[in-house]
Amino acid sequence: MKHIGKRLRLLREGINYSQAKIATMLGTTQTSINRYENGIGLPPLRVLSWYADYFDVSMDYIFARTDKPQGKLYDFKPKIEDNDEMKQFIEMCFDPNSPMSGKLKDTLLQIMKEGKM
Repeated sequence: MKHIGKRLRLLREGINYSQAKIATMLGTTQTSINRYENGIGLPPLRVLSWYADYFDVSMDYIFARTDKPQGKLYDFKPKIEDNDEMKQFIEMCFDPNSPMSGKLKDTLLQIMKEGKM
């Protein structure tokens, strides 16, 4: 909770707003904002969402999962080695007697391994 409070305080202080001003904007009390910022109370989801929207930051940033305000950016790279069903499907799609099919199959498997597909 302390990490969340520190982030909320940094965001507020970054634009020189008082706790009272943020409280008014949120429709809550200055005491609540103070408790959130000091890690005494956990802000409700609507408050966290408001901060994320108002300051244009990600929830990952607010939860201190990253120091990047835009949040963590994930690259989904499926691993063909971990997916036997997909491997079997690819094997089934190509004629094992055709030399060209073998090359195409190998190329497809390589592309999948590299996460380009």
